[in-house]
Amino acid sequence: MAHSHILVGNSAARPVVRRISPSDLYQSLARGIDDFAAMPSHAIFLCVIYPLLGVLLIGIMLGHSMLPLAFPIVAGFALVGPLAAIGLYELSRRREAGLDSSSSHAFDVLHSPSLGAIVALGLLLMAIFLFWLAIAEAIYVANFGYAAPASLRQFAHEVLETRAGWNLIVVGTGVGFLFAVLALTISAISFPLLLDRDVGAAVALLTSIRVVVENPVTMGLWGLIVAVLLVIGSIPFLIGLTIVVPVLGHATWHLYRRAVLPDANPHENYKSRERVRRSAADFPAALFPTRR
Repeated sequence: MAHSHILVGNSAARPVVRRISPSDLYQSLARGIDDFAAMPSHAIFLCVIYPLLGVLLIGIMLGHSMLPLAFPIVAGFALVGPLAAIGLYELSRRREAGLDSSSSHAFDVLHSPSLGAIVALGLLLMAIFLFWLAIAEAIYVANFGYAAPASLRQFAHEVLETRAGWNLIVVGTGVGFLFAVLALTISAISFPLLLDRDVGAAVALLTSIRVVVENPVTMGLWGLIVAVLLVIGSIPFLIGLTIVVPVLGHATWHLYRRAVLPDANPHENYKSRERVRRSAADFPAALFPTRR
């Protein structure tokens, strides 16, 4: 029974997918920027580890043995980005509903009835990420063998100035593109949907696929926007991602709102408990339950 809930949830209604246009993307981005402006400290708190982790990984790889995987790992962050931004979806959801959107509420997802489904989809994205790394390493080995580059300078020379390096760039970019399309298709709106409704992982995944199938050009443009912004944010030692990632995270919530028709009967199980502010004057009465 528990496994069935993770897959299909408790909602009997099938999410209705809308047709969207490029203007919906721009308006979603505008709403995402507005959310970031209203909750900047929260977004940075959630996402500062994102660029720091990238810098740390690059530092470790300067030992050269893992250097060929430096770019695939950094690029692969986009594959698991929808999972990393789930706290941002929650903050946008709360702000939209007029609820308190302080940073601590980002962890309210832990009380969602869809938590099992969220974990299941997160594991799927992680599996895709690891598979991408395995394929990237295989492409490198096919072109340069198993020997690690002797130095960063030699590695750059081999990749940028040899036929094998050009082949690596072309094939690696093509395969990476396919992985990006796969990740976008299954996670474009699946995590926001799980936060909004108790629908289960399978329903969320299929709904995300339906959104992409119904809006191939628009969602393709969305994928391009995400890729370009991530590249721009990565250029200054990944520091720009502290702005780019939260803006994209908030924008994804609003894109979900435009791509899927709101549920007429949203589930009532997921209501974040509001924290009651107390003062010192409440002590010791606050230690005991009261009747309302």
